[in-house]
Amino acid sequence: MRTAYFFLGAFLAIAQSAYAEVASPPVLAPLKRQAQAAELSAQFLSRYSYKPVPLDDALSARIMDAFIKSLDPDRMLFLQADIDGFMSDRSEIDDAIEERDLKIPFAIFKAYQQRVVDRMNYARSRLKQGFDFSAQENYSVLRDKAPWPQSEAESNELWRKRVKSDWLRLKLGGKNDAAIRETLDKRYENTLERAYKFKSDDVFQSFMDAYSTSIDPHTDYFGAAASADFNVSMKLSLFGIGAVLQERDEYTTIRELVPGGPAQLSGKLAVGDRITGVGQGKDGAIKEVVGTRLDEVVQMIRGKKGSVVRLDILPADAGADGTHRVISLVRDKISLDKQAARKSVLSVKVGEATRKIGIITLPVFYEDFEAKGKGDQDYKSASRDVAKLLDELKQEKVDSVLIDLRNNGGGSLDEAIDLTGLFIGNGPVVQQRSSSGKIEVKSAELAAPVWTGPMGVLINRGSASASEIFAAAIQDYGRGVIVGEPSFGKGTVQTVVDLDRIVRNSKPEFGELKVTIAQFFRVNGGTTQLHGVTPDISLPGLSDPTSFGETSYDNALPWAEIKPANYTPADTITTLLPALQSRHDARVESNPDFQRLLKDIADLKAQREKGIVSLNEAERRKEAAAREKRFKDRAEAGDGEDLGDDGLEAGERSLSADIAIENARKNAKDVLLDETVAILADEADLQEGVLRAATKESGNTNGK
Repeated sequence: MRTAYFFLGAFLAIAQSAYAEVASPPVLAPLKRQAQAAELSAQFLSRYSYKPVPLDDALSARIMDAFIKSLDPDRMLFLQADIDGFMSDRSEIDDAIEERDLKIPFAIFKAYQQRVVDRMNYARSRLKQGFDFSAQENYSVLRDKAPWPQSEAESNELWRKRVKSDWLRLKLGGKNDAAIRETLDKRYENTLERAYKFKSDDVFQSFMDAYSTSIDPHTDYFGAAASADFNVSMKLSLFGIGAVLQERDEYTTIRELVPGGPAQLSGKLAVGDRITGVGQGKDGAIKEVVGTRLDEVVQMIRGKKGSVVRLDILPADAGADGTHRVISLVRDKISLDKQAARKSVLSVKVGEATRKIGIITLPVFYEDFEAKGKGDQDYKSASRDVAKLLDELKQEKVDSVLIDLRNNGGGSLDEAIDLTGLFIGNGPVVQQRSSSGKIEVKSAELAAPVWTGPMGVLINRGSASASEIFAAAIQDYGRGVIVGEPSFGKGTVQTVVDLDRIVRNSKPEFGELKVTIAQFFRVNGGTTQLHGVTPDISLPGLSDPTSFGETSYDNALPWAEIKPANYTPADTITTLLPALQSRHDARVESNPDFQRLLKDIADLKAQREKGIVSLNEAERRKEAAAREKRFKDRAEAGDGEDLGDDGLEAGERSLSADIAIENARKNAKDVLLDETVAILADEADLQEGVLRAATKESGNTNGK
């Protein structure tokens, strides 16, 4: 069995359709290995999970509900008659898994594919007709709890409004009727074509996702493709050509070249070039890949280091019948540096002094387990990279360090512990309770901290797992100030289990399970489960706690508490908090950027609670005019540009336009980061004042 690494951190007959002349999607059938994998997973999950859940009728019902929800979350596709038919098998999934018979989920998926075909063909047919935008009607954008349509006529009415809404967005974005018809027809056609590209493994992965998350929100199943992607995300590396690819109009298109990768160093590829064929080795036949799924093309291009891959390229500026060229590239190790820790420095004026704040952004707690297991001294890890950045920031003589963990969903537990050690040195970081009730205290073991100066942590609702362990430890020790939103609330530990290793299977067939095996607790005895980490100084956020975070799961573990670990907290931050809060309140009250952000958040919340959009053009133009005025005022104040809403989806603009919008969003003023940096500058200022006062007092005492 593989070494255990811990993670914190995913039928009935259809009624005759009006579009029966359209060919039905291919019928997908379960494979023997999938049925075996499901049964093997059931054996493991029902015995070894932190809270074992028996595979019975009750769990069967939850799996069915989760599977249907994953296919039709907005209840826009299935009819109530479909759902009624599915429900007749709602308590049979447990028996089906034990009997290695997966006909039920595959039959449901077949119905889903057919409904996609029906709805997309209906949507395309509606484009031939006009819409009355002077009518007073609304379209519901929140349908996750709405009833399924009772009839095809009711479904048609729902989709009429959906198409009208799509049309109106494009119209408000400045498109004429001809351009709108072309854009939407292509959009719906692309969705239609995807229904014909599903494979048996896609169905099985979706079904196993429904099964695993019905056990608990953070138990997962990884088929071969999902397992490979997970390993890449933890290692931050792969063997390939170093190109970010995107599917655009049936072509696999170069969206970005990774600096230093084979593709960029060759000088033979450019952003926008289209890959029309892939060949293996120096003389292997080139297989055409136009219309092939992106993930399949990616797998063809990845390969062993030093091996050759040949690409048939249609240049970016060439027409569909343009001249192709074939290039050869040697695969190499590609580092995914965008997900690695990175630093920057901002200067802030505090009174007469200027404070330099070092910012370390950490998107994920990564660790190359494979390289570490082989004894590689230079294996990639988050804490190692952060330690190097801290040394660099020391050389730059920063006054304080901020660890930005916004939207960091977690990763390696060991890395969370080691990262904490960079700031506390030696001491307990987290407590872990197994299913048997045994509690283990896990500690950082550095002889001395790497950074001893003022520091803080910035979190939001997307900060989960390992991020919460780190932030909680820093807070419990009083080591730094925690700023932002309450975090996600994931207080459980997972390990990855290779199902093939368990049964001593010589070839990879059955996939892997990420299984919850423990719950973690703070050193103060509490847990981040459900509650998350509550910041010392709160900042506003855009997320909706009812739909994002641990509290949004109906099968999440409850909050709990155990005895505190043996640790020694400091009271530095507690002493400074009233002054920090007072300075923060005064600053944001007079900060126009911050006040505009509060207004944006209030508007978003109001729209979310409203749950509908008007399909009346005059009303929408009035709303758009108000929005444009607000953005114009911001632009005049130097607060970025109005990106607006052109009604287009990703891939419908030109590639250069998509990239320009993405860059504009990346470069937009980060109001929350700026305020957090100001808070840390205050922290450094106040701590220096405390130190000066203590030094003066000591001098007076010595002089007596």
